[in-house]
Amino acid sequence: MALLFLLFIVMPIVEIYVIIQVGQAIGALWTILLLIADSIIGARLLSWQGRGAWLRFQEALAAGRMPHNEIFDGVMIVVGGTLLLTPGFITDVFGLVLLVPPTRALLRRFQIRSISRRGTVARVVIRNVPTRSSQPPRPRTEPPAPPPPPRELPPG
Repeated sequence: MALLFLLFIVMPIVEIYVIIQVGQAIGALWTILLLIADSIIGARLLSWQGRGAWLRFQEALAAGRMPHNEIFDGVMIVVGGTLLLTPGFITDVFGLVLLVPPTRALLRRFQIRSISRRGTVARVVIRNVPTRSSQPPRPRTEPPAPPPPPRELPPG
């Protein structure tokens, strides 16, 4: 409840305050242009980092290993991109921290240690089981059953 209060009530008020202060320092037009520029840069950075995370995710799956780092990176990239696209300077700082690979690695290590301390680590084993379509057809030992006789409809 406190987190939601901070996110939806306090954070927008603080963002508006910071935008007003920056606007008074550099002017309203420059502030608006700066907010637009950081949104454009954030969108490009999101696209670039997201594409890289997606490729690493696919490589991990192709190698047969669990892509837990890639999934965590993907989540941080989406959250960071959302924060960068949101108008405001404070959210831009947090978004940039989540989109830069070295800080993502630090956050990932911190999160893994936190989860390990709580003892909620699970191990997932994925095995490739051949599907029916990938197996060669088996020879039939008995002839196929004849088709059922056609049904006749009553007159009328």
